[in-house]
Amino acid sequence: LAQIGGLGFFKEWILRRAEIFKHWDEAMKFGCDVPKGVGVLGVPGTGKSLGAHATAAAFDLPLIRVDMGAIFGGIVGQSEGNARNVIKFLEAVAPCVAWLDEIEKGFAGSTGGQLDSGVGARMLGTFLTWMNDKTSPVFVYATANNVSALPPELLRKGRFDELFYVALPNLKEREEIFRIHITKRGRGDKIGKFIDPKQLAQMTQGFSGAEIEAVVREAL
Repeated sequence: LAQIGGLGFFKEWILRRAEIFKHWDEAMKFGCDVPKGVGVLGVPGTGKSLGAHATAAAFDLPLIRVDMGAIFGGIVGQSEGNARNVIKFLEAVAPCVAWLDEIEKGFAGSTGGQLDSGVGARMLGTFLTWMNDKTSPVFVYATANNVSALPPELLRKGRFDELFYVALPNLKEREEIFRIHITKRGRGDKIGKFIDPKQLAQMTQGFSGAEIEAVVREAL
């Protein structure tokens, strides 16, 4: 989590849930529920995917990336069967973090017409039922770029423990991101002498975290 600039509330929330996984038996006796997961929505390049790796590291659990596009099959009923197999696999390897990347693309067509013969809607129903009723320690980390494409039933309380919107970093967060990437590339000793992260942050208003990383990479 220290490798992510900004996102203070998100990181604090993750660290609290990490205590449940690290002290599982005590947490269950204390009355804590099994954490269901988190939805991270927002602008591309703002650290949503990086957050999946950081969350798994904070929980000290394996990260399993579920490719939503690969679940769809060409034979009738194959997609729904694949979805059930994925759920069985996640349950079998639990505890783990299940990363559903760009979830809105996996459920495209589930909110509108029947261009896919209702496959998207049935897939959505399978995952929603599992997310709502699961008791196994599978923490679902879902990301989405296009919030408007997500079905409303996916966003209600009970599917995820919490939803976070990730916007473009502000001045202080951009400075922090510059410091992280400059230090990561072995130039931390130059900060304050030859490199001024605050000045760089002022020059990069409107940049995403990914674009700031590209700036540092190009400068090197």
